[in-house]
Amino acid sequence: MHLTQELELYPEHSVTQMLFKEVKNATELRQKAMEGKINGALINPTMLVDHFQVLVAANKAVHLQKIGKMKTRSLFSEIIFNLSPTNNISDAFKRFGISDSDDSVLVALVHNKDESQLPSDIAAKVDGRQVSVEDLSSLSDPVKIKKLYKVTPQEEKCGTLLDAVVCRMATKDVI
Repeated sequence: MHLTQELELYPEHSVTQMLFKEVKNATELRQKAMEGKINGALINPTMLVDHFQVLVAANKAVHLQKIGKMKTRSLFSEIIFNLSPTNNISDAFKRFGISDSDDSVLVALVHNKDESQLPSDIAAKVDGRQVSVEDLSSLSDPVKIKKLYKVTPQEEKCGTLLDAVVCRMATKDVI
């Protein structure tokens, strides 16, 4: 049900992603995350093309944490910020963080090999049905994603939507 992947640049770190549908306690989850009681990024899955997008954002967040260059206060808020094509932190939280009315959530955890943060601990806090992370595309809203990332039809002819999104995420600090 959940997906755990090692970070290539930082093999001592892994990212675990869990996807939930029919979530009834989004307000409570958002509040707990803001209070630091949930050690994970709570992401709105409608704005995600693929779980690879979250892996890229988490990898970048861990890298920025290691070199002391994070733009937000925590690793998990940095993951949400890195998903955004802009440098506006509050806009990133509005678009990629969960809102009180959301009924689905993707939880991203970053942990060291020796840490024992179990996905079941987080899953127990979510009042919803856990589904495979591979089902993420069924929750995506490609029209909103294309508009937000300004993906042109011409661009889609030579690459995928995921390619365009990840490219913008990776280069937002450069441009």
